[in-house]
Amino acid sequence: MFKRVLIANRGEIAVRVMRTCREMGISPIAVFSEPDAKALHVRLADQAVPIGSAPARESYLVIDKILAAAKETGAEAIHPGYGFLSENAEFAEACSAAGIVFIGPPAAAIRAMGDKMVARHHMQAAKVPVVPGIHGGERGFANGEQALVAASKIGLPVMLKASAGGGGKGMRLVREESNFVAAFDAARREAMSAFGDDAVYLEKLVENPRHVEVQVMADNHGNALHFFERDCSIQRRHQKVIEETPCPVLDDTTRRKMGEVAVRAAKAVNYIGAGTVEYLYDVKTKQFFFLEMNTRLQVEHPITELCCGVDLVRLQLEVAAGQALSLRQEAIAPRGAAIECRIYAEDPIRFLPSPGTISALRVPSGPGVRDDSGVYAGNEISSHYDPMISKLSVWAPTRKHAVQRMRRALGEYVVGGIQTNLSFHRRVLTHPGFCDGEYDTGFIDSQAQALSPTTKEDLLAVAVAGIDAQRPRSSTQNPVDGESSCSGSAWRDAAHWRR
Repeated sequence: MFKRVLIANRGEIAVRVMRTCREMGISPIAVFSEPDAKALHVRLADQAVPIGSAPARESYLVIDKILAAAKETGAEAIHPGYGFLSENAEFAEACSAAGIVFIGPPAAAIRAMGDKMVARHHMQAAKVPVVPGIHGGERGFANGEQALVAASKIGLPVMLKASAGGGGKGMRLVREESNFVAAFDAARREAMSAFGDDAVYLEKLVENPRHVEVQVMADNHGNALHFFERDCSIQRRHQKVIEETPCPVLDDTTRRKMGEVAVRAAKAVNYIGAGTVEYLYDVKTKQFFFLEMNTRLQVEHPITELCCGVDLVRLQLEVAAGQALSLRQEAIAPRGAAIECRIYAEDPIRFLPSPGTISALRVPSGPGVRDDSGVYAGNEISSHYDPMISKLSVWAPTRKHAVQRMRRALGEYVVGGIQTNLSFHRRVLTHPGFCDGEYDTGFIDSQAQALSPTTKEDLLAVAVAGIDAQRPRSSTQNPVDGESSCSGSAWRDAAHWRR
């Protein structure tokens, strides 16, 4: 096993990886940009190396700086977390050339699944069901007019998608021919801006689908496993907001098939490490279609860990060190239900980032509650990076109990000094559609009015966010574990908001 591992990331995922490293007797090494000098992941590391200024392109995305930090500290391996360089084939190759283990899949697998058009070819060859679509040749369609001719063959509506990326970038839904060319050009510009590649392909729209993904893990001894599914259908602008496992609308037969197909997909590209195979699931027909594969650890991995009783980061480290998976598929038996809410520093109405200093922080705890965070009271949420505060996850024996537990946990959560999306999560967790498990990827848009805050609620949110901002910081605050003793008025206001 490795003695020293460098985490080429920041925030909650860097903290998450460090904690497993500690448990395994591995010394965690951090890297940080200028605004992250006092970040929690820096404080928790054995060593921390500065790598540049705030823009990620000058720090966290500079391969040479990451490798130099690894060599300086004697790190034998690099864990990329998610985002930044985690799905960068050139980075994986550079690590190998430098004699450093990349804790992730081989560069060839990253390339095979990183380009969606190439991935579709691999999946079709492996008899994995894919959404009907047309890719327009090796480099995509030459222009919107050419793409429109192709779209007419499979029929509108269609989804336009950037071949080189994900996360909703370079994606457009087109229902009318009159809007097609403009939407194609917009998708192409956005794809070039986000990924440096303007190739766009099209897929037939699957109406009102569930977005279901399967966690896989493979070693370099020919073993591959799945850890069942997560439902990620609660999305805003194609970005996941709330995830749960198991998917409340899957039957056991479909669940088993999804897992088997995910393993087949991983083996088709000689995959090693943690990955996620994503599907669109048509509830009416019970058909599922391959969407993409994320060649890294997913943001929402905690809920799989809670239900399956595994540490996926530990498995990543063991596989990267050359060990064979000790688990067998028949031994993986998930129990109960788990839900994750992504807690962001953002305007609760416009859902735009709301950077600033966290003046007070009280995170929920108690039975079945897990909070993966990279912040503490007094910490600044930077405008340069993702405004995530934490990933709040709960586990319970049943889905109904998990929903109740998440409501309780959200009610305990207090963040002062900045705006957050806590009130949005509270509304979703009390919405009848979510409580009944009757939702799809269009849920947030279709229920926009019901999920919108009232004027009174918004005023209270702003008031709670400002509590303690003008008061002296409490001497009982502990910046390492992220806890602080909020004032009594803060708790009273938060309780009033909950009512």
